[in-house]
Amino acid sequence: MSRITAPLAFRHDVAPLDVSIVMPCLNEAISLPHCIANAQDALAEIARRFGLAGEIVIADNGSTDGSQDIATRLGARVVAVPRKGYGAAIIGGAEAAYGRYLVIGDADGSYDFTDGVAMVESLIAGADLCMGSRFRGGIAPGAMPWKNRYIGNPILTGMLNLLFRSRVDDAHCGLRAITRDAFLDLRLDSDGMEFASEMVVKASLRRFRITQTPATLSVDLRDRPPHLRPWRDGWRHLRYLLMLSPTWAFGVPALAAMGVAATILLVAMLHYLGVLPGAGPFGASWAIVAGFLFTAGHFAALMAVVAHVVGVHQGYRMLRPSLGRLGKWLKLETMLVVGLGLAAASVAMLGAIGWHWRADDFAAPASVLPLVIAAITGAVGLQTMLGGFVIAIVGGHAADFLSARGGQRL
Repeated sequence: MSRITAPLAFRHDVAPLDVSIVMPCLNEAISLPHCIANAQDALAEIARRFGLAGEIVIADNGSTDGSQDIATRLGARVVAVPRKGYGAAIIGGAEAAYGRYLVIGDADGSYDFTDGVAMVESLIAGADLCMGSRFRGGIAPGAMPWKNRYIGNPILTGMLNLLFRSRVDDAHCGLRAITRDAFLDLRLDSDGMEFASEMVVKASLRRFRITQTPATLSVDLRDRPPHLRPWRDGWRHLRYLLMLSPTWAFGVPALAAMGVAATILLVAMLHYLGVLPGAGPFGASWAIVAGFLFTAGHFAALMAVVAHVVGVHQGYRMLRPSLGRLGKWLKLETMLVVGLGLAAASVAMLGAIGWHWRADDFAAPASVLPLVIAAITGAVGLQTMLGGFVIAIVGGHAADFLSARGGQRL
C-alpha cells in the first residue's frame, strides 16, 4: 500500500513528505479517477523501492465539473490555484506540496505516473531535474498530433538545445520530476504552456544537473479537445526562448549589424582618404545605411547586456565569464566617461565639418562620410551613457552592476 496521508492531516507544522505527485487540473472529472489510481500505484512502488512516503496534489485551476470533490474523495489533496494557466496551476501546486521530490504530470490520463518512479530514483542519485522522453518511451497511435510530433516538438526542442545547450530529447514532455529546492530556486513564473520550456531553460542556465528517463504517452481520456493550441502555444514557446536568450535575440544581430557597418565604413573611408583608388563601391547611400546599422547594432548590444544582467540579478542565469572579466571596467561611471568622450568627439567633428562647409561658401560637401561618422560617434556616445543608467537600474540600482558575488549572482 502507498503511504498517502489523508488531506485533513496536512498542517503547516508537520514534517515534509518525501514525494509529491502534482497534477494541474481544469475540468478533468472523467480522467481524474484513472490518474489518481495510477499515481497511487506509483507512490506504492516508490515506497516499496525507496521507503519514501508520498502524497498526491491536485492543483485545481477553477474546475466547474466537480473535479475537486472527486480528487478529495479518492485521497488526493486539492490546492485551489486562482491564477489561470497551465504553468500557474503547476507553480501553485508545487509551492503547496510537502514533498522534497516533485513529480509533475498532466491529469488527462495520457501519462503513466509509474514512469515517474525512475525519475525519483534519478533525483535520489543527485539530479536536480529529470525529464521524461516520449520519444524514448513510446507514443501510442493518435496520442500526439503529427504536426506536434514531427514539426513543433522537434523544432522547439532543437532550438532550446541550440540556444541553451540543454541536451534533452523532449523538452515539452508533460511528465517530469524536480527537487523542491531546485523548483523554488528557479523562481518560475510563466502562466501558460511555455512553462514547460521555462523550467528546462532556467535549469540549464543555472547549470543544474538534468537527466532523462523514458516516458510513455497514451491517448488521453478526455471527451473534449485538449487545452493545448499548437500554433498559439508554439509561438508562445518560441518567443519565450528568444526572451531568455539575449545572446541570440540581441547579441548575434548586434555583432552582425556592427560588423557589416564597420566593413562598409572602413572601405568607404579608405577610398575617401585615397588609400584605395577611385570612388569605391560604397557611396553616400551606403554610408547612411552603415550609420543606421552601426547605431542599431550598438543599441542591440546594450540590450543584450541589459537582458543578461536582469537574468543574473533575478537569479536564473549565471554571470557570463567574459562579462565578469569586464566587471572592473564596465561600470556606470566608466560608461558615462566613455559616452561623454564620444559625444565630445562628435561635437568636435561636427564643428570641423561646419568650419570646412563655411570655408567652401556653404557648398554641398563632396562626401557625406565625415558627417555620417560624426553622427554615429555622437549617437553611440549618447546610447552608452543612457545604457549605463539602464543597466545600473536593472542591476539593482548599483553603479558597479557587473560585480558578482561568488561568481553566481549580482
